[in-house]
Parts: sequence; C-alpha cells; structure tokens
Amino acid sequence: MTDAYAAASPEDLLSPQELLSMSGLEFLTAMKEGRLAGPPIAGLMNYRPSVVEAGRVVFSGAPAFEVMNPIGTVHGGWYGTLLDSCMACAVQTLLPRGTVYTTLEYKINIIRPVPLGMQVDAIGTASHVGRTTGVASGEIRGQEDGKLYATGSTTCLIMTP
Repeated sequence: MTDAYAAASPEDLLSPQELLSMSGLEFLTAMKEGRLAGPPIAGLMNYRPSVVEAGRVVFSGAPAFEVMNPIGTVHGGWYGTLLDSCMACAVQTLLPRGTVYTTLEYKINIIRPVPLGMQVDAIGTASHVGRTTGVASGEIRGQEDGKLYATGSTTCLIMTP
C-alpha cells in the first residue's frame, strides 16, 4: 500500500480544472500508479486500487480494528464505502475528459461477515455508461478463500460542468 494514500493532504488533490483535463481512466490509472494522490478515505478505511481497466476496478484491502462496530464485527459502512468506491470508479473509467460523476444511489447486501484483518477484493464492473447515468455492480470476495462476502449495485449521475 502506497504512501500516496496515508500522506494525502488537501494540497495533493487535483483542482477541478486538472481533473477535467483527464479521462476517468487516465485519472484512476495515475492514482493507482502513485502519480496522483489517492483519496484520503482509502487510507482511513485501508483499501487501495489493485486493478484499473476500462469498465472494471478492483480495490484490495482489509478491515482494521477502527472499522469495528460496538458488537465486535466490521461496521456495514466499511462494506458500503468499499463497494461504492469500486462500483463508482468502474463507471468513472468510462468517462471522457471534461466529465465528472457522483453517486446517485447505491445498495449493498452483506452476505457474511469479513473477519478483522482478512484481505478482500472489491470488484466493480460497469454495465452501462451513457450521457447522464452510469450503472455498475460490485462484489467483495476473500482473496484466499474466494468466498462472496457482499454484493452491491449503483447508479451514478454523469455531469459536464
């Protein structure tokens, strides 16, 4: 996991003009390669992009003690954050220069608890990216056991500022 995530500060993030000068795939590839700072939330939640390609993004990571809820399991917000990230970024990889997006809605289904510290992959796959909306699905799978831990779906709003 790169220092670009742990050490990101407001000055490290791109300006809107810089962001609009790149396609979504160019932006996410540069982030994965460490040429651009990663999102601060990825450092907080302990995940990083491991695969970035057109229409597909994989984030890899493991839940740490800080994301546990009071009953001793991984908080549902960790699953939601990881799935929102991989699904929305899968949509972003198909956006041309001059275009941005935001999550309009997402849904997750937690199938089984991810054990604390277990390495997982969150795989986001875009199924539609048009002029105004993008749709993607996602799943969280254990790296060693291959088991399905959660699924999700999202709709993103696509905008040209």
